[in-house]
Amino acid sequence: MVKIYVDADACPVKNEIERIATRHDLITYMVCNGGIRPSRSPLIKLVVVNKESDAADNWIIDHIAKADICVTNDIQLAEHCLKKGALVIKTNGIRFTDDNIGMAIATRDVMGKIRESGEMTSGPSPFSKLDRSKFLNQIETMVRSARKNEFKKT
Repeated sequence: MVKIYVDADACPVKNEIERIATRHDLITYMVCNGGIRPSRSPLIKLVVVNKESDAADNWIIDHIAKADICVTNDIQLAEHCLKKGALVIKTNGIRFTDDNIGMAIATRDVMGKIRESGEMTSGPSPFSKLDRSKFLNQIETMVRSARKNEFKKT
């Protein structure tokens, strides 16, 4: 059965994910370091990991499987999930794919070097209503695709 894994600490679309999970009857894991209120829905499982760096990412990597869905803005986590055959979406509705993850990694690395040199960068755009709408449309498509392919899991 398809499951959703959420890198939940700074996720602005937790409510939307819960609605999608309920609509499609999908177990969803909200993985965080704490500070998130548990859901009343039995489909939404709160997983609190220790505060070590990348603990939430590591938990997701250890549990996600082919055709599952990961919601994250973390490029490294996205790369690991893609390697396991999972579908990955950012909170603004942009999908990470095998075709674009390399460019995302390269861009992150270049921007890191620019910041290390002392140059000021603008950072990500503020989260908008349009981002929320794009996310909802894209995750709905992803869930349908994943459910169609769940019988092809190996």
